[in-house]
Amino acid sequence: MRPAALNSAAVGLTIGSLLDDGVRALSAQAGVEEARREVQVLLGHSLGVSRAWLTAHRDDSADAGNARIFRMLLKQRTVGQPVAYLTGKREFYGREFSVTPDVLIPRPDTETLVEAVLGKMPPKSLPEVLDLGTGSGCIAVTLSLERPAARVTAVEISPSALRVARKNAEALGVRIEFLQGAWFTPMSGRRFDLIVSNPPYIPAADAHLQRGDLRFEPSMALTAGKDGLDEIRHIVGEASDYLNPGGWLLFEHGYDQAEACRDLLLGAGFGKLVSLADLAGIPRVAGGRLVRSGPSR
Repeated sequence: MRPAALNSAAVGLTIGSLLDDGVRALSAQAGVEEARREVQVLLGHSLGVSRAWLTAHRDDSADAGNARIFRMLLKQRTVGQPVAYLTGKREFYGREFSVTPDVLIPRPDTETLVEAVLGKMPPKSLPEVLDLGTGSGCIAVTLSLERPAARVTAVEISPSALRVARKNAEALGVRIEFLQGAWFTPMSGRRFDLIVSNPPYIPAADAHLQRGDLRFEPSMALTAGKDGLDEIRHIVGEASDYLNPGGWLLFEHGYDQAEACRDLLLGAGFGKLVSLADLAGIPRVAGGRLVRSGPSR
């Protein structure tokens, strides 16, 4: 059955022509990558069909009303608006998550962090896991789905971001304890087997902030002081107060911060340090196991 978004009576307006026009428009914009994939995502969203469907129905006529929606989205994309914000969704770890401009857009590199956490999940039946700065909730929700026995708590300072995270947890059918606050603030007296975070780690003056999707994402989820390490310093410095003996801390960091993160972990009482590369082979995840109570403060 043909989807309602299409109209065989339309003359000259086909799926293929819309795709080709869109690819030409995006390819002409500096910094736009994977133009064909993005156009397929936007047109599929406009018509309510899959990317595979579009490929198989290039010669089908398209409804003019849906074509107008697609062209509006395409115009917004050509001026830089992220595809994820235009469609309101992004795939992460094989699942679809809702996203808004209130949250960082989930990225494939962060799946490296998820894989690291899954590999360190304690063997006990009910591991206690804390996700700091949960944003869209993609890490916390994914961990809950991959390890149903885990008890996951997620903290987020932004009320609007927390609403997105709760929506994703509900949509994907997991129960997570969501708390509003800055980092460890709501965690007084509690301890966990594993702490995970994708904190802000971009230096405030970094030129990358003026490029691509970063221009539209919430700055509080991106920047962390002059060298980008302010929030990582805080998390590493405080984590030992909230970890059970032998507990793990794992977090994402910037492309040039691996050595600094290693030094911070050593100074805070962590051993068995790990450093993992992202999909591009760049060190992206650091962590360690708590071997002593941490630095005196």
